[in-house]
Amino acid sequence: MDRLYERCCGIDVHKKMIVACFKRGNDQEIREYGTTTAELRELTAWLLNEKCEMIAMESTASYWKPLYNIFELSGLDAIVVNARDMKAVPGRKTDVKDAEWIADLLQHGLLKASYVPDREQRELREASRYRKSLIEERARELNRLQKMLEGANIKLSSFTSDINGKSSRRILNALLEGKKLDEEQLQELLHGSMHKKIPEIMKAVDGVLTPLQKQLIKNIIDHIDDMSRRIEDMDKLISNYLDKYQKAIKQIDEVPGIGIQSAETILAEIGLEMKRFPSDAHISSWAGLSPGNNESAGKRRNSKTTKGNKTLKTTLIQCAKSAVKKEGTFFYAQYQRLVVRRGKNRAIVAVAHSMLIAIYHMLKENKPYKELGEDYYNQFNKERKINSYLKKLYALGWEPEIDTQ
Repeated sequence: MDRLYERCCGIDVHKKMIVACFKRGNDQEIREYGTTTAELRELTAWLLNEKCEMIAMESTASYWKPLYNIFELSGLDAIVVNARDMKAVPGRKTDVKDAEWIADLLQHGLLKASYVPDREQRELREASRYRKSLIEERARELNRLQKMLEGANIKLSSFTSDINGKSSRRILNALLEGKKLDEEQLQELLHGSMHKKIPEIMKAVDGVLTPLQKQLIKNIIDHIDDMSRRIEDMDKLISNYLDKYQKAIKQIDEVPGIGIQSAETILAEIGLEMKRFPSDAHISSWAGLSPGNNESAGKRRNSKTTKGNKTLKTTLIQCAKSAVKKEGTFFYAQYQRLVVRRGKNRAIVAVAHSMLIAIYHMLKENKPYKELGEDYYNQFNKERKINSYLKKLYALGWEPEIDTQ
């Protein structure tokens, strides 16, 4: 096979050590290094001295990041490769053999580089993902609070929309202080629109809270408040680094189901430059929202979506669940069309797929969101749809009225 690089390096990355195989034509040299910054600088100096054209390494957990940072600062070209794209021959598994295999594949141009954003976006992505994990942790704590209240025979969530809302928290604080609530006290604690629910809430808060349960609930509420404060701090921190993203955030915010925070998360994952994705099919596959390929004997079978960027995928699915509730929109019509024959989960993923395609073209072509409307699908194959509906009506016993005049 033809050689794409005459001088290249394959690196097998581990937590405490790395093995580098430098290819120089038919010759090769193997060296081992530690993973401290000083040792990585030694590796970099060696590769610079050897005039290395390209470096490849496996995307092992987060251990590739220190190497990539040093190579980026030193001006060395490096790619990170998914492990599934470079599986070695079975039965030859050692660190040295892995490094040799990576270098050999790289030398002949048989490796596909993963998308690695620039350092600024990588840092923004870490902050955005941390905020997302904090929000998920707060949701888990709210579920724990709900379970604790159920164990104490308090059914507050059956009559309030948010167990962490102002009215609910006032009632909980009063119960934890040992107060016996009556209708007058509830009227002071509840929001005006909830006064009509006072008789039901009186029954819901008639529970049995032991001293241990009170202490546990206080700890959970304190943790929820702490998480809320940390999420607010992360919101402020992220907003300080989003100046160049403001225009794109406003664009994406126009898409039904997507809010400001979701738009920030999406942009932190995909960036502003869409040139790195040749088409909307490529970015959909990278996000894990494309249908998988499962074809045999010329027949396509049902298959799961591809693996991809988990943060982007889950964010878009959450946005899709919100978008399908807005009547009069294209996403609502798409969901209603698919949910009957494909089920809720597949229909939601299809809507998330469409949302990502819309975002891709908005950013690439710098155009605002265009709402296609709820009747978009009715514009195609009108005669065929009319005949289909008529067949259903005839099957139900309907007959057209005949004008005898």
